Amino acid sequence: MSGILSVGLLFGGESPEHEVSIVTARAIAQHLDPARFAVRPMGIARNGVWAVKGDPFARLAAGELPEHGGHPFLPLEQGAEDTPLPDLFFNALHGAGGEDGQIQGYLELLHRPYTGAGLLAMAAGMDKWITKRLWESEGLPVVPYAGLTEERWARDRAACLAECAKLGLPLFVKPANLGSSIGVEKVKRAEDLPAALDRAFTFDRRVLVEQGLDIREIEVAVLGGDEPLVSQPGEVLVADEFYTFEDKYIAGKSRTEIPAQIPEELADLVRKLAARAFAAVDGYGMARVDFFLERITGRVFLNELNFIPGFTSISMYPKMMAASGVPYAELLTRLIDLALARHAQTAGKQKGFKSGSDWFRGK
Repeated sequence: MSGILSVGLLFGGESPEHEVSIVTARAIAQHLDPARFAVRPMGIARNGVWAVKGDPFARLAAGELPEHGGHPFLPLEQGAEDTPLPDLFFNALHGAGGEDGQIQGYLELLHRPYTGAGLLAMAAGMDKWITKRLWESEGLPVVPYAGLTEERWARDRAACLAECAKLGLPLFVKPANLGSSIGVEKVKRAEDLPAALDRAFTFDRRVLVEQGLDIREIEVAVLGGDEPLVSQPGEVLVADEFYTFEDKYIAGKSRTEIPAQIPEELADLVRKLAARAFAAVDGYGMARVDFFLERITGRVFLNELNFIPGFTSISMYPKMMAASGVPYAELLTRLIDLALARHAQTAGKQKGFKSGSDWFRGK
């Protein structure tokens, strides 16, 4: 592709992280290089309809629910069914629908490049339980945990509670497929665990229960493919008992420090573990990899991997990349270049196969 590329900026979505995605996409739209890219905002409303007319940012911020167009195979709003495809898509959808492989599968059908990892990596990285199992298979350190399904919880609550009890107290209860700390609770008393699990299952049918440790929260940013750039670590200096949604996006009581004040050999270990964690789930494009550093023992544990982290100019991912020599606007350009390279690589693979026989034609 040459000349100015049209970029379909996908944001919003049907997940609980809808509002976070709007903020992320606004920042991206403001910083994409106008000499290379023409931004076309494409807001996915809370009802799943793609709003592409007028000002999609304002429409989604106002809570508009556009009417679905007449074509049953297209998610576009009414009157926009003939909207031309952009040259590529920039995925700024947080959470379910955008970060779990769904949109990646759809964009693959459209044969258009898109930023970030592919379907497999997104699906594996979105589900915290699956991510931990993959990391464990690679010998990577994870916090002791139990994974529960809603079906098992309904069938045998006593057995689920007994499994969680082996982890001790306190515990953290997390919906397996949510981000931004939505639905996360810290449980200090055993009698409070059943209600916390009930609340978590209102968000997801899969829930993770983790051992609560006295930790520091260390993060790194990863950019690239097989040999990615890994940033210097940063630290979230948490004001409350854990980094809540309220604190992340509204109250802002916690603060961040880049680089993290940790020994150089520990920073090197974290960066190496981040690269391995990224590769273990077939990562591509970008990810923020989060770690727990246990205060008493100094042990390092992988916590989570976020393939579409918060992306405002003050979010941890772009700040860590900027501190490692990649400013915000250049970071966006690199992500698009990575998308084009992966699309070209995939397009060059042999797709079809003919056996040379007519065995499949039938009689």
